[in-house]
Amino acid sequence: MKLDVYNHIIPKPVYDRMQQVAPNKGGMHKRVQSVPMMIDLDERFRVMDRFPGYAQILSLSSPPLDTYGPPAVAGELARMANDCMAELVGKYPQRFPGFIAELPLNDPAGLLKEAERAVKQLGAVGVQIYTNVQGRPITDPGTAPLFDLMAKLDLPLWMHPARGPLSHPDYHGDKKQLYEIWWTFGWPYETSVAMAHMVFTGLFDRHPDIRIITHHMGGMIPYFEGRVGPGWDQLGKRDEEYADKLKQMKKRPLDYFKMFYADTAVFGAMGATKCGLEFFGADHVLFASDAPFDPEKGSAYIRWTIDIIDRLDLTPAERHAIYEGNARKLLRLKERLPA
Repeated sequence: MKLDVYNHIIPKPVYDRMQQVAPNKGGMHKRVQSVPMMIDLDERFRVMDRFPGYAQILSLSSPPLDTYGPPAVAGELARMANDCMAELVGKYPQRFPGFIAELPLNDPAGLLKEAERAVKQLGAVGVQIYTNVQGRPITDPGTAPLFDLMAKLDLPLWMHPARGPLSHPDYHGDKKQLYEIWWTFGWPYETSVAMAHMVFTGLFDRHPDIRIITHHMGGMIPYFEGRVGPGWDQLGKRDEEYADKLKQMKKRPLDYFKMFYADTAVFGAMGATKCGLEFFGADHVLFASDAPFDPEKGSAYIRWTIDIIDRLDLTPAERHAIYEGNARKLLRLKERLPA
């Protein structure tokens, strides 16, 4: 089986409600509207049927729900999304063996309540978080308890980057980040920054068994292994504020970064896939396509990713682990998905 652990959907009732609460929303929401497979279930099935033995773990598409409105709005959308995805899993278990819960990350109390409801009542296999919450770190006090909860529930967190064109102009005088640089380079950077905050705030010391699946093969981290490794081994040499930070850590920074999991959603890039696999290891990499955001609106990223994995110099055990074995273990799919 090829179990796609990170692809995106917006169930039709959720899409309709989003249109009501934010009818003029642009950016990523506009992008979502241009992809039929995102909303049209029949089109999704037509695409999936091109790939024998292929199934999807469903997750709601970005942008984050906190961008649609205050906690009450985000909470309503999260509950609706989780109910709809749970219904799809129940109706089509062979196509969709599980779903990732969406949360109102701008509501500290509500996000914990919804995470527990989604997991314990609806059967979610984990939760989706974003690299920041309205510009604040995901490790901030408002969202930090979610990591404690997920460690207790023993289920993973999927981390998706979040950044738009207006938040980080590159040069003085620019009103936005030009040429969609915010997506091409900004999203991998966002992922890497969030990972660094998790490492240096001690998340893995508090929860050494926590599973965090980073989108797009861990952002920039594998390529920058030298900076993350020998570079960060010298933390505090440039800024004395961090002179004692390494002494407080149980491991090298590099060793913590290798504790993350990563997916194969690198849009058909063989070199990036090899780099990520060498960094994280086959036991920490999961098959994912990021469908349906490819030029063909659904099929290309799936096809390209499968082609790359099939051509990699891997043992049968390693290939099986990437395609389904790691997901079965992390998501505890034994009961719902026969071998």
